[in-house]
Amino acid sequence: MEPKVTCVLVMVFALALSSLAQDEAETCQMGPHQRVNCGEPGITPTECKDKGCCFDSNIFGVPWCFHPVAIDEPSEE
Repeated sequence: MEPKVTCVLVMVFALALSSLAQDEAETCQMGPHQRVNCGEPGITPTECKDKGCCFDSNIFGVPWCFHPVAIDEPSEE
């Protein structure tokens, strides 16, 4: 296969993956009591983030390592 064809295929593949990722936007911004636990007690910020979760130890009495939530984006009509 020619280098140009390979390059074009790689670009198309990258664009397809990036458009899929945009549909799954997530955020760690939520109310403290909306947090869903993602780690065991004593988990470090690095271990939490390695699991794909959010870490915030500023508020006591709620999970510090928690799952992100999907961003509700208005549908395009």
